[in-house]
Amino acid sequence: MKKVLFIDRDGTLVLEPPVDYQLDSLEKLEYYPKVFQYMARIAKELDYELVMITNQDGLGTNSFPEETFWPAQNKIIEAFKKESVEFTDIYIDKTFPHENAVTRKPKTGLLTKYFNKEEYDLENSFVLGDRITDMELAKNLGAKGIFLSENPDLGANETEANKVEILNSIAITTTDWKEIYEFLKLDDRVSEITRNTNETKIYIKLNLDGSGKNDISTGLDFFDHMLDQIGRHGSMDLTIKVDGDLHVDEHHTVEDTMIALGELFNKALGNKLGIERYGFCLPMDDCLAQVAVDFGGRNWLEWDADFKREMIGSMPTEMFFHLFKSFTDGAKCNLNVKAEGVNEHHKIEGIFKAFAKAMKMAVKRDPNKMFLPSTKGLL
Repeated sequence: MKKVLFIDRDGTLVLEPPVDYQLDSLEKLEYYPKVFQYMARIAKELDYELVMITNQDGLGTNSFPEETFWPAQNKIIEAFKKESVEFTDIYIDKTFPHENAVTRKPKTGLLTKYFNKEEYDLENSFVLGDRITDMELAKNLGAKGIFLSENPDLGANETEANKVEILNSIAITTTDWKEIYEFLKLDDRVSEITRNTNETKIYIKLNLDGSGKNDISTGLDFFDHMLDQIGRHGSMDLTIKVDGDLHVDEHHTVEDTMIALGELFNKALGNKLGIERYGFCLPMDDCLAQVAVDFGGRNWLEWDADFKREMIGSMPTEMFFHLFKSFTDGAKCNLNVKAEGVNEHHKIEGIFKAFAKAMKMAVKRDPNKMFLPSTKGLL
């Protein structure tokens, strides 16, 4: 199925005239900074149909004659064509705002052909624009929004429920075309896994490129707290739901969760193109925790951390080595863990925070260096 980039014109591809907001002369035509450089890269490198959709209030009336519109419009299209950027379709709505026409953004009347689910993948398509109506169009299409704005003000007329829906549709807010290109180039690495045995039932969803939003429940409060550190400090979104045989003990819940989480990391990393691969050392009060990682395709754990207490919260300290060993087995990575200090809680929490930071460093990608970080050609 085809993915589509629906692109507003004024305020997005070209700067909106500051006085009357009408681009009705060539003298008013000014392109958005860096738009040619990065639109050309999007057109060349990414698999999106490019569609222009723009509201031009009253086009064809005495207040906005068509003969004042087309010279600038044609020049815009020709300028992008010279940079190898061609729009598959161009949709121009001419109605006034108060007419509430079904063809006017954020309504979808002009875009009905894109609702063909066998041909178009709207869920992974984007609406790129500078107004809240563009973001609402994304919501109405079932797509995601790229908000080219300094201040994502949703306006006083929106209901709270609609504001929430619109905000949930916005994937990124920026004023930089370079950031737009990098965002589109580096699709979110999202994966999920269900792992059921006679001892545990586990569901995990991971977004390596998230923002630290977590929903975690394993039945072990301290384990939940530590897993939350991974998501928050690693800037990953984690959903972890575990139903384990805690009536026996905590072993299977911890072990199986970390094996599944490791497998999910390996799955989400995919071909590993462009990743940093290696990655942290941080203090936590009396403790210094160090975690180094290599997503090199081989599992190994070096562990240098001793605990003087048998339990921390609901977790036996003997499980800490085992849970990181389980992760390396699933993720096929090397881990080198070291912690020193006097407070046992700080030591293990410092390890988890350093682990999260190491993960964040290692999975980071450079959109300009999308090659495998290995001389072997395989990770």
